[in-house]
Amino acid sequence: MIRIPPPPRRPLTAALLAALALAPAALPARTAAAPAGQATAAVQVRYRTATVDGVEVFYREAGRPGAPAVLLLHGFPTSSHMFRNLIPALADRYHVIAPDYPGFGHSAMPARDAFAYTFDRYAQVVEALTEQLGLRRYALYVMDYGAPVGFRLATAHPERVTALVVQNGNAYDEGIEAFWDPIKAYWASGSAEDREAIRWLTSLKATHWQYTNGVPDPSLVSPDTWTVDQARLDRPGNPEIQLDLFYDYRTNLPLYAAWQAYFRAHRPPTLVVWGKNDAIFVAAGAEPYRRDNPAAEVHLLDTGHFALETHGPEIARLVREFLGRSVRTKAAAN
Repeated sequence: MIRIPPPPRRPLTAALLAALALAPAALPARTAAAPAGQATAAVQVRYRTATVDGVEVFYREAGRPGAPAVLLLHGFPTSSHMFRNLIPALADRYHVIAPDYPGFGHSAMPARDAFAYTFDRYAQVVEALTEQLGLRRYALYVMDYGAPVGFRLATAHPERVTALVVQNGNAYDEGIEAFWDPIKAYWASGSAEDREAIRWLTSLKATHWQYTNGVPDPSLVSPDTWTVDQARLDRPGNPEIQLDLFYDYRTNLPLYAAWQAYFRAHRPPTLVVWGKNDAIFVAAGAEPYRRDNPAAEVHLLDTGHFALETHGPEIARLVREFLGRSVRTKAAAN
């Protein structure tokens, strides 16, 4: 049984207390732009809700509207909360939007008979949100479930995508191994018995495992991650939504060929940052991005599924440098 350790106590040092006492009462409204690999500190994140096709969709927004846009798409079982530290690291140069899918995070959770919990439907909702917000072009950052949502957007509207950042987001058969066997059994049968066999994936034990498995130093992972996610999973009716999505994930694999054709035909600037110890989407799924787009950059990090939790500063630096080379250069060329 997985034991969740209590968070370590870190008393404030005298030096830190003194620094806090001397901190200014207010931050300046504007700061100078930082170099491409370095973020500034004074960034305000706003927490908004938009009504999309009758559904309230929560999203985080930061940065200047009109700046190059970056759309952050989260995975399971989390929400835009997974980007809470990355957003300020990008927003001094980019207009950053991070939505929660219906049934996740702070977005509405319509009844299953009133809303189709499928990846096709999620892509439609996110597309409608981008249009409502006036995002004509954007870089896509996709993780886990964000990949099938984002790649649907990219193949439908390749002209809108300025760049791709892929964090443990799968588009190749090589990325799916033993973890998926019981889910594949459910795909094959659709039976109540096989559905029940994977219900444990909505439990606290599974959520904690997703964040800590393959992580050499678990003290880098905040307990807020699995407790926040689990609070949303534990809402009445939410496990059934998640089981519907596990079943619908089968619709993504037949689309891999189309996504790979998009990579080959359009060659979007691509950065792959992948926790190489991930047991859900294994590291073998990272390198094939270069097979279809030889210019893609691939970085394997010594961590698990939620690489941002343990390697956030490194990933932020890589993303800033990558976007600084690709998105701004491409925008200037246009």
